[in-house]
Amino acid sequence: MTRIEFYHDAPDRLAAACRLVGDLYRQGRKVWIYAPDPAVAAAIDRLLWVQPATGFVPHCAAEAPLAQETPVLIGRTVEETGHDDVLVNLDGDLPPGFGRFRQLVEIVGRSDEERLPARDRYKFYRDRGYPLEARPCPG
Repeated sequence: MTRIEFYHDAPDRLAAACRLVGDLYRQGRKVWIYAPDPAVAAAIDRLLWVQPATGFVPHCAAEAPLAQETPVLIGRTVEETGHDDVLVNLDGDLPPGFGRFRQLVEIVGRSDEERLPARDRYKFYRDRGYPLEARPCPG
C-alpha cells in the first residue's frame, strides 16, 4: 500500500519540493514529479538546475528522449511513469494513479488556498486506510 507523507507549512512549495527531491535522489530513489500545470512544471524544472545548492539532481520532462535513463521526471500525467517508486504531487487535487507508487509526497504551503484542498486529500487518504505521516516542511 502506498505510504503517504505530508510536509506542511512550506514557505515556498517548489523550493521545498526541490530539497525533498534532492534528498530522495541521494537515497537512490526514482521520483516522478506530478505537475499538470505547465507553469509549475517549468518552474520546478528551472529550480532543479540550481537547487539543492550542494548537488545536481538529474531530471527532465517525462516526454524527453532521455526520460527512461533519468531518475527524476517531471510530468503532467502519471500514466507512463516507467517506475512506481515515489510520486511528488505538485497539484491541488488527488494525483491520478497514486496508488501504484510505493510513496506519495504531498507538500503543503501556508496559504488557505493550499491548506484547504490538502486537508481534503489527507481525509481522503485516511478514510481509505493509507498509512499517513505528517511533519513540518524541512528548512
